[in-house]
Amino acid sequence: MIILDTAATRALADGHKTLNLLAGNMARTPGDLLRIPALCLMQAESEDAGAAQRVLSFSSVVVDDLGTVASVSVGSMIRDGYGGADTCHALYCALPRPDFTGMSILLTNREEAYPPGVVTVDIDSPGMLGFH
Repeated sequence: MIILDTAATRALADGHKTLNLLAGNMARTPGDLLRIPALCLMQAESEDAGAAQRVLSFSSVVVDDLGTVASVSVGSMIRDGYGGADTCHALYCALPRPDFTGMSILLTNREEAYPPGVVTVDIDSPGMLGFH
């Protein structure tokens, strides 16, 4: 599962070349989706009017809802000092869960915002799409 945090969501909305290429490539591959945690989408939209509409126009983008269990878990993470609501929702989405057994990759430009053990990839790294 590939997850975009707030910074990656804003970058996609602003036309980030690599992220746009990734979203386009994933649209052509059935079952491949970019997941945006609902609180990351909310934060991106609060910072940039229209950002949500621009990212949701990609057919490969889906929103990871903040359900009951997620709300409690994200609230606990915030209380325990893991970051703000959007950061904690992205972290929650990156954790293992029953509906997805593979490894999650969190795309961001703030790798230091996430604890060790979370697989993060800097959206501006030269090897993000496998090119060096």
